[in-house]
Amino acid sequence: MKLFKHPFMKIIALLLGVCLFAFAGQAMGEDEEEDGGTIVFTKPVKAVIFEHKIHMEMGMECDSCHDDIFEMATGTAEENDDFTMKSLYAGKYCGACHDGDTAFASNTRCTACHIGVRGYQRMNGESPDAEGHGGGHE
Repeated sequence: MKLFKHPFMKIIALLLGVCLFAFAGQAMGEDEEEDGGTIVFTKPVKAVIFEHKIHMEMGMECDSCHDDIFEMATGTAEENDDFTMKSLYAGKYCGACHDGDTAFASNTRCTACHIGVRGYQRMNGESPDAEGHGGGHE
């Protein structure tokens, strides 16, 4: 006995399978973003990367930062005039924890967060700009 006697039913079953697979993939993507995803700061310098997942794996929860330190909306901190390294060193923003006691100090391990212009370009699938580097690596 054939499960799908009519070719049209095979097409419907195939489309249904594709839709279910796509929905499952979308649902998994939503779960991945449940942790807040990756934030890339481009001000005051380009670029600093923040991984919510890494901080959550260390036992932090959303309200660890999203109480008085950061607003929930991406980009809000960048709009503040005091969103600078000087403020971080004084214990504001990331510096509230990155003080050398709670977590590594914000004036150490710079490349853990700062990926720079070239890193930003690579992350976005762009060819890194060779200006200021004495030529390209082709």
